Amino acid sequence: MTRIALIHAVQAAVAPVQIAFKELWPEARTTNLLDDSLSSDREVAKALTPGLSARIGALADYAASSGADGILYTCSAFGSAIEAAAARLPIPVLKPNEAMFEKALDLGKRVGMLATFAPAIASMEEEFREMAAARGGDATLETYCVPGAREALTASDLDTHDRLIAEAVALLPASEVIVLAHFSMATAVRQVQAVASVPVLTAPYAAVEALRSRL
Repeated sequence: MTRIALIHAVQAAVAPVQIAFKELWPEARTTNLLDDSLSSDREVAKALTPGLSARIGALADYAASSGADGILYTCSAFGSAIEAAAARLPIPVLKPNEAMFEKALDLGKRVGMLATFAPAIASMEEEFREMAAARGGDATLETYCVPGAREALTASDLDTHDRLIAEAVALLPASEVIVLAHFSMATAVRQVQAVASVPVLTAPYAAVEALRSRL
C-alpha cells in the first residue's frame, strides 16, 4: 500500500485533502503531521526565516524516515523550504499549489486567484510566474485576498468563510480559470462554482491527482 505523508500548518487543511484522497485515491494510506504553530509563526515573522525553513525540512525528514512513499505539504506559505526538501529527498515531495497551477496553465492564460492568507501570496505568485515562464508563455495571475475569510475560518464559521470567498469572485478581473489558493478554501468550491462562469480549481484535488500519477 502506498503511504503518503501529509504535512499541515493549519488544522483546517486536514479535512479537504482527506476528502480528496477518499474520492480520487482511496487505496493510498495517508498519515498526518500537524504543526499548527507554523502558520502563526510565519505570519509574525513576515518572511520565511531560516528557522521556519529548518522546521519545514525537519518534518519532511521525519515523514521520509517513517516510510512515506511521497510527501504532500498543504500550507502555501513555505514554498522555497519545500523545494529544498524535495531537492534532497529521494521520494516525491509536492508543494501545495504546483499541480493546481500546472492545471490552470493548461486551461488558460488569464488566471484569477482567490486567497485568504496574505503572507502566502507573494511566494505563490512568484511560483506561478516561474512555472509560466518555464512554459515560454505569457500567462498572468491576478490575486484577490478575501477580507474576513481567514478570521471566519479561525472562528470555525465555515458558512461565512465560504460565502465571503464566493462573493469575491465578482471582484476578480476577467479570467479564464479561477484557483482557490489554500487547501482550507476547498470547502467553498461549490459556492464559487455556482457564481463563476469559468473552471474553478482547488489545490487538494489537483495535488492528489498529480501525486498519484507520479507514484
